[in-house]
Amino acid sequence: MIRKIFLIPVLAMFLFGCETLHVSDRTLPPDGLLVATYFTATEIDEFIEALPQDTVSDRKIRVVEVVDENGVGLYGVYRPKDVLGKANLHHISTTETYYILKGHGTLVTGGTIPDGVLASPNYITIKGTYIEGGVSRKIGPGDVIIIPGYTAHWWSEVDENLSYISFRTGPYNEIEIH
Repeated sequence: MIRKIFLIPVLAMFLFGCETLHVSDRTLPPDGLLVATYFTATEIDEFIEALPQDTVSDRKIRVVEVVDENGVGLYGVYRPKDVLGKANLHHISTTETYYILKGHGTLVTGGTIPDGVLASPNYITIKGTYIEGGVSRKIGPGDVIIIPGYTAHWWSEVDENLSYISFRTGPYNEIEIH
């Protein structure tokens, strides 16, 4: 529990930085000071528990513009152990950071997707059935994985149902990559 309490603020500082916020599309409070976007652990857990449990569910909780047209998207993800997803490579500069809440699995990153094809409707994602030449790691609760844009990634095994949050950072107009 201490690890979780410590890591979330550290992740937030890393992802949001300490720069001046861009305010073009925000309404300032009467005192002119900006406020942070805040979610409790209970809100995150309830959001993920409400996701469909019979398929891979990756849904937006909130996307916020933070600095000079850059954004941070917070997504809740549920991945059932009996449903393996496809290998993905997004052709955009958005970085995904996973914080694992529950479950265990094997995540492969890097390498190539030999049978990859451009997926519609956005044609920015290549999907395939596996990754060749990537790095495989066992992942569990409390682990943090940072996946830069243009990096192949794939859950090759899901040992038990996975729940995690995904922070997506990059140009505001590229945050929604699915």
